[in-house]
Amino acid sequence: MKLVEPKSMEECIYFTNRAVGENFTGNARCWVLREKCPKCKKSFMGKPVEDGKIKIRAAEYVCPSCGYSEEKISYEEKLTASIDYVCPKCQFKGQTQIPFKRKSVAGVKTLRFNCEKCKEPIDITKKMKVIKKKAKKADVAEDVDDE
Repeated sequence: MKLVEPKSMEECIYFTNRAVGENFTGNARCWVLREKCPKCKKSFMGKPVEDGKIKIRAAEYVCPSCGYSEEKISYEEKLTASIDYVCPKCQFKGQTQIPFKRKSVAGVKTLRFNCEKCKEPIDITKKMKVIKKKAKKADVAEDVDDE
């Protein structure tokens, strides 16, 4: 599958390029392209502009042509994330598309997908957060003995 890559950041709602995996041995580049207005189909939906500046934490997306607005959550659930990745486990280079819907994994908002070759789950976390592994009981017991 050949993904449509953005020509500029103006076309994207979300873009990231980061190392993934436990030891950061993999790589993932993810982008979400803006959709056209469902009402007029002329312009791309975007966050509202006030006094010439884009409202960063807006709760809605607005069409600049017709003024149609849609709630942020409902608009983002319709979008598709395109991902170009290198699997941290098997080093397979692949491309995939998934719905742009973040899920909570160990308390961190994450876009999760599976490697096409080894089926290993790959996580793209929000704001460079790291998913913490739970400590094993044996490790905790050793720490107590050392003291």
